[in-house]
Amino acid sequence: MASRVLGLYRRLESRPFGRWLFATLVCWKAPYFTGIAPRIVELGPGRGVATIAHRRRVTNHLGTVHAIALCNLAEFIGGLTTDASLPDGMRWIPRAMQVEYLKKAVGTMRAVATPDFAPHVAEAGYELPVAVEITDPSGTPVLRARIAMWISPVTPRA
Repeated sequence: MASRVLGLYRRLESRPFGRWLFATLVCWKAPYFTGIAPRIVELGPGRGVATIAHRRRVTNHLGTVHAIALCNLAEFIGGLTTDASLPDGMRWIPRAMQVEYLKKAVGTMRAVATPDFAPHVAEAGYELPVAVEITDPSGTPVLRARIAMWISPVTPRA
């Protein structure tokens, strides 16, 4: 039942630099995420945790972590958590994201993603809402996102 992504994470997570290597490989596959340099803290079915450091490349004109960098972090861990939660024969793609910016983001950001329910095998596609909360170093929420993931069966190639 485990996805290829989750299998790779489990093989690497306990090795030296394994989580770093895993995040680097994800960014190689989806290069857009390299701009935020995400780090994986935890990944499994039903829950994922990732962080980004507050550094110049994610900083806005106010000196805080840019709102879109936070959105990228939400999509990064939301997608990985969805993938890690999928049963065999199913795939996902984000369809929509609603975001609430709660306060200025300063310091290392921590994002926790949790799907509303465990994805299941289905003949037709369905929507899986994934909640992502991003907190600052004190644990105060700075962003809440709700990502609508479209779950559908893998189409056999002709």
